[in-house]
Amino acid sequence: MASGLMAATADAREKIPMEKCYGVSKAGENDCAAGPGTSCAGTSTKDYQGNAWTLVETGTCESIDTPNGMGSLAPAEG
Repeated sequence: MASGLMAATADAREKIPMEKCYGVSKAGENDCAAGPGTSCAGTSTKDYQGNAWTLVETGTCESIDTPNGMGSLAPAEG
């Protein structure tokens, strides 16, 4: 029964609406689009890189506070 519960929990998580949030990931922990010179997931070169995004629950991005300011729904330089 426990494995059935875990599967149900995983299914529920997959259905949570997600959005791209820029500038909130640590170096190497982005989901994709880390700017020129990078290929994709895990390739951001600095913490809170403005042009690297991470998927977050829809509606939460702009409330994520980082040392560089709040998360953004649009990419920023650096």
